[in-house]
Amino acid sequence: MNREPDTVRVEIGELALHGFRVDPERVSAAFERELTRLVREHGVPLAADGALSVDTLSGLASLPAGLSARRLGQELARAVHEGLSGHGEVTR
Repeated sequence: MNREPDTVRVEIGELALHGFRVDPERVSAAFERELTRLVREHGVPLAADGALSVDTLSGLASLPAGLSARRLGQELARAVHEGLSGHGEVTR
């Protein structure tokens, strides 16, 4: 029986923003809102078989430096969710 987990916990140790001139708190808030929405709507495919711990997500798309804090947070969340969906390179 494949059942969605009752709770999904995503802990991000560091979100480094190099080359962006934005308010990191606004980026973080937008990131959290968007990642929460994506996980609720689409789940975390890599964790479908149980708990998952990922050290690094890499190989994800680059983002343009001129984005607003809100848009940057949203795009970062989409990139992280793509990694958690099995796209990009995952280091466990």
